[in-house]
Amino acid sequence: MPDIERYLEAATRDNTRRSYQSAIRHFEVEWGGFLPASADAIAQYLADHAPSLSVNTLRARLAALAQWHQTQGFPDPTKTPHVRKMLKGIAALHPATEKRAKPLQIAQLEQLVAWLDEQIGHAIRSGDMRISATHTRSKALVLLGFWRGFRSDELGRLQVEHITVEAGRGMTMFLPRTKSDRAQTGTTFKAPALSRLCPVTAYEAWIASSGLTAGPVFRSIDRWGNISDDGLHAGSFVPLLRELFRAAGIPAPDSYSSHSLRRGFASWANSNSWDIKMLMEYVGWKDVRSAMRYIDAADPFAQHRIESALMATPALAQPQPSPSLAGPRDTTPSVEQTSLSPKDETHLNLHLAIERNSKFIRGMSKARRWIEQFCQSQYQIRSVNGRHARYEIVMPFAHGPELEDAIEALLSEIHAAVKLCDCMAEAVLHDPIAERYWR
Repeated sequence: MPDIERYLEAATRDNTRRSYQSAIRHFEVEWGGFLPASADAIAQYLADHAPSLSVNTLRARLAALAQWHQTQGFPDPTKTPHVRKMLKGIAALHPATEKRAKPLQIAQLEQLVAWLDEQIGHAIRSGDMRISATHTRSKALVLLGFWRGFRSDELGRLQVEHITVEAGRGMTMFLPRTKSDRAQTGTTFKAPALSRLCPVTAYEAWIASSGLTAGPVFRSIDRWGNISDDGLHAGSFVPLLRELFRAAGIPAPDSYSSHSLRRGFASWANSNSWDIKMLMEYVGWKDVRSAMRYIDAADPFAQHRIESALMATPALAQPQPSPSLAGPRDTTPSVEQTSLSPKDETHLNLHLAIERNSKFIRGMSKARRWIEQFCQSQYQIRSVNGRHARYEIVMPFAHGPELEDAIEALLSEIHAAVKLCDCMAEAVLHDPIAERYWR
């Protein structure tokens, strides 16, 4: 029996178990409910806490109550139409903006690492090995957390024996359990060696400084410089990071959390033309909705796209003066009346692949139709093959800022269209003459 209980317990993540236990305790002890519960009791519980708890928190409480009823063999009252309608009404009457961690920008990461390097140098010169070890650990934690997009609990569960470093190339890390690994088969992550802000170099420096050969990578360090045998608790990452940001002079340090590293990398990758599929594979997201929650658009107010469209729209022609007042009429065609010369056009090839986020999604055709309609309204476009995977587009711009703006607007429109249809897209524009590519 002990073995059975041990295996059953291992099937649920510790964080999930603690969350469920807290929710059940809140329902029974703090609210005074009884289990098993009826649908009316669940609805009353939701109504009593709707003004004070967010909809996401209430959904988490319902998940815990549903799990309790299912494991105990009782009918699940949270799935009744009455409770579902109740939750929908709460969301309508108590709308709230989802709170998200502020992403750590690459410039702020450089500022933080520069400050840490300075502090490490001072500590080594003064012989303060505790400060040196603490900041060396923090540097490795921040760089590895940023470039791999790790969650705080994943950083806390990294084990030295599960990490392999290839000098000059990168490092491979194995995590037996991750949040998205539902099959519990373990996940392997790779981090590259970089010319600056290198996570591999920072990790090697921390291992050399600490002398660790096994066990958790990131551990607490006491006031005497002793390194703990246990890994950092997931709850200690937020105060640790905020203290670092405050000391490094980063504005508004309390607006950051452990998710700031993950969101910062996702936003950086998005602004550097990583497509959503590539980003999901690298970070480990299984659901595109989860990935999109971490990405900040490069142009959140659509200012660049709208300004580009305004610049491309010809101004209204000014009324011509009367010949009797202005003399002979100038018959020389104006710039607007002159047709574009071939050198003012750029012929591009568009390779467009659209995939569904789920086999149950049926929005691929709609997304492609929207994209084609947008292109037809702006440029000359024709499909090259019958599968509609390759197009030829003629843009009325020569190479320069206007063409770059138009291409950026087109790619943004493509990704916005597929997102609305719950799909993902791989879009590549190619200039065969200049041999340039845009993603």
